[in-house]
Amino acid sequence: MKEIVVISGKGGTGKTSMVASFATLAKDAILADCDVDAADLHLILEPVIEKREDFSGGKKARIIGEECIACNRCVEECRFDAIRYRTLDDGTTAAKPSIDIISCEGCGLCKRLCPVDAIAFEPVINGQFFVSSTRHGPMVHARLGMAEGNSGKLVSLIRQEARKLAEGKKLEMIIVDGSPGIGCPVISSITGADGILIVTEPTLSGKHDFLRVAKLAAHFGIPSFLCVNKWDLNPEMAGLIEKEALENGLKIAGRVRYDAAITKAQIMKKSVVEYTDAEVSDDIKNVWRSVRGSLDVGREPRSKENN
Repeated sequence: MKEIVVISGKGGTGKTSMVASFATLAKDAILADCDVDAADLHLILEPVIEKREDFSGGKKARIIGEECIACNRCVEECRFDAIRYRTLDDGTTAAKPSIDIISCEGCGLCKRLCPVDAIAFEPVINGQFFVSSTRHGPMVHARLGMAEGNSGKLVSLIRQEARKLAEGKKLEMIIVDGSPGIGCPVISSITGADGILIVTEPTLSGKHDFLRVAKLAAHFGIPSFLCVNKWDLNPEMAGLIEKEALENGLKIAGRVRYDAAITKAQIMKKSVVEYTDAEVSDDIKNVWRSVRGSLDVGREPRSKENN
């Protein structure tokens, strides 16, 4: 089984459009949308949900009203300003504090400090994850609740489910739409993967963001590829980024030109290679062939501890 993760230094580089086209071209892959903070692969692939489960990635505090003595210790010590005295409908202030579930970060300090044990610290539902079918194969994806955290744990869960699904269906490829940036969700997206495709844009900020992601991939020792999207908008910068990539040990998977058909394909809920036979589709097919070919011959299977 091979797992390729598509990531970027920031959002909006074309990462998800690339994954959707890869899904169309692969024909034998499990798809996983690990960009759980802003999932959008489902907008193109229109999954039909077959399994739905709640995800709990942490705990949050709750004041037990009848036990609370209003000592104010929790109010004074909460650094997130999550514990307050509510203003009641009649304009008066509540006699005892309550916890704003949105502001609470689940650190548990208030529970440890409470002198009368009047604060419960309970698991909360942070979101849901789904196993679905799409026109291009099975897909594992998720929806993180508003203002909820622990997206790194949810990403790990999605990848685990994708691997189970691939083993059960005896499919040889997992294509992951990873999170942008270099934070915890990205680390959870790439650890143990067989290859990483970094999608960037030919701008100064794109070059900077690419280098940060490349260093992260190098830290984990994962073979990495570069694709400069919309390269023809700034050919000189595209060349500089590719030069930096080669100097940092990355392979150049290819370039994708700018084409308004990419936006039109998204509006039509189609991948680019489904929507058009124009040259931009040929660009993406070349990137796919480069990445797929390198994975097939370039690395030994992952050890059990990485699975």
